[in-house]
Amino acid sequence: MDEHALRQSIVDHCIEMNASGLNQGTSGNISARAGDTMLITPSGRPYATMKAEDIAAMPIDRDYGSWSGPLKPSSEWRFHLDIMRARPDVGAIVHTHSTYATVLAMARKPIPACHYMVAAFGGNDVRCAGYARYGTKELSAEALKALEGRNGCLLANHGMIALGSTLEKAMWTAVELETIAKQYYHALLIGGPVLLSDAQIEETHKSFASYGLQDDEA
Repeated sequence: MDEHALRQSIVDHCIEMNASGLNQGTSGNISARAGDTMLITPSGRPYATMKAEDIAAMPIDRDYGSWSGPLKPSSEWRFHLDIMRARPDVGAIVHTHSTYATVLAMARKPIPACHYMVAAFGGNDVRCAGYARYGTKELSAEALKALEGRNGCLLANHGMIALGSTLEKAMWTAVELETIAKQYYHALLIGGPVLLSDAQIEETHKSFASYGLQDDEA
């Protein structure tokens, strides 16, 4: 995918995530890797009026924090950039304030092994990162810690982050994270779920190696 097509794909996915209810207003943001550059949604621009050329560009491994474009990058550029720098396996990042993931994040509840799909996020739980104000270096550090060995996490009193090797995979991860957050929330209302063991989650990890979660089948 060339850069212009990737920029348009970011715009299309922003519109999609709001239309699906995965996000509201301009609270979320999306980034994607384009070689040694990170493309990221601009700050405060309504998705319905966003154009491919509005997407900001930031170098990943040099001139930290510099950017080019007609509009400044999202206020959350720092954790997007820091994740890209620390995780070469990550090709795209989706951040949303989806309802159920945010409810759990407000309560600072990680998601345990309540369903085998927890394994899809890389471990036996989905962690909740510690709280720090949006847009700060401290928030970025908390997010990186929560994402160690994971491709999704909650952000305390804030929302969620979902990672993927491609933009489509990151969006898939975000949808799955909101879905399992909703399921876990409702299970808590009827006494709480019966949790799967580490061995059962590990069995799922092994099964996923030959299932439809592989990057070349995304």
